[in-house]
Amino acid sequence: MSTPVRPAVALVHPGAIDTPSGGYAYDRRILAGLKAQGFDATPLSLEGGFPCPTADEIEAALAALAATLPGTVLLADGLALGALPGEGLRQLGRPVVALVHHPLALETGLSQEVAARLLESEAAALAAAAAVIAVSPETRRMLVERYGVPPEKITLALPGTAPAARVPADGQPPRLIAVGSLTPRKGYGVLLDALDGLTDLDWTLTIVGSPDFEPETAREIAARAAGFGPRIRLAGALHVTALDEAYAAADIFVHPSFYEGYGMVLAEALRRGLPVICTTGGAAGETVPDGAGLKVPPGDADALAAALRPLLIDPVRRRAMADAAFAAGTALPDWSDTVAVIGRVLMEVADR
Repeated sequence: MSTPVRPAVALVHPGAIDTPSGGYAYDRRILAGLKAQGFDATPLSLEGGFPCPTADEIEAALAALAATLPGTVLLADGLALGALPGEGLRQLGRPVVALVHHPLALETGLSQEVAARLLESEAAALAAAAAVIAVSPETRRMLVERYGVPPEKITLALPGTAPAARVPADGQPPRLIAVGSLTPRKGYGVLLDALDGLTDLDWTLTIVGSPDFEPETAREIAARAAGFGPRIRLAGALHVTALDEAYAAADIFVHPSFYEGYGMVLAEALRRGLPVICTTGGAAGETVPDGAGLKVPPGDADALAAALRPLLIDPVRRRAMADAAFAAGTALPDWSDTVAVIGRVLMEVADR
């Protein structure tokens, strides 16, 4: 039996592929995995102010896509795809597979005008795609309900999790960690509001995340964090080894995000056996199973403080939740599973 011919694949993304975020980490894993499967897979960076590029930047992006070899499958990250015109994508003569981490129009802090424009643009781009890959059931539901994508056009490809050693999670006083870029959607202002009500307890917090995406938000967070003195440390973006060390030095993972398409850092925390406190925003509540964490409504500082207090006080409860988190983490898919799903979609699209 002959081996199926794998198509050339261009993984289309805005900016640098090594950008420190969960979405780009997913893309890097998929790119490496496709190469390991025998695909001729290469990154294709689009320059410009995505997800809100200028007309000239859109024209340049479409030209870059059209310059790929005929027959190339364009696996396009939604951060780039959602800003490109549907008609322009149809004229490329290349099959497009959309990879959607979370819809652009649901980003926290957008004006109604910008959100409406992104919703319209994303819907048109998704309609032009030959197939759509969603990273969570929540994202899939949103694409069907708000964007009108036919369910049969969508394939679910949950992020994988890399093997990781269980962390002790037994520090005293408890050490909190939060991981995510310093943007409005991540809800760090809500977390600091919650911690304002917990200063009678002993704890420390390390926030790991890039300040570069939303500099004004990052400055506001830094100014507020300074008011807590040495209790709060802003570590910036950390590469793999340093991030592993930060996880290993933590006891409780806290994630106050307003919305997550999946929440890869939640899976990373579970895999290491960290008890989790997160919101129910988007897919976060599904990513963290009951027992492995406590879930509160997004934006509710009082509820977040009420969830944190008993964990900070009670090491026995922390240990029970850590055990449940580690059990849930070991059941998560690995990256080979994710790559296999996406590889099948790319082959099916190429065969058409």
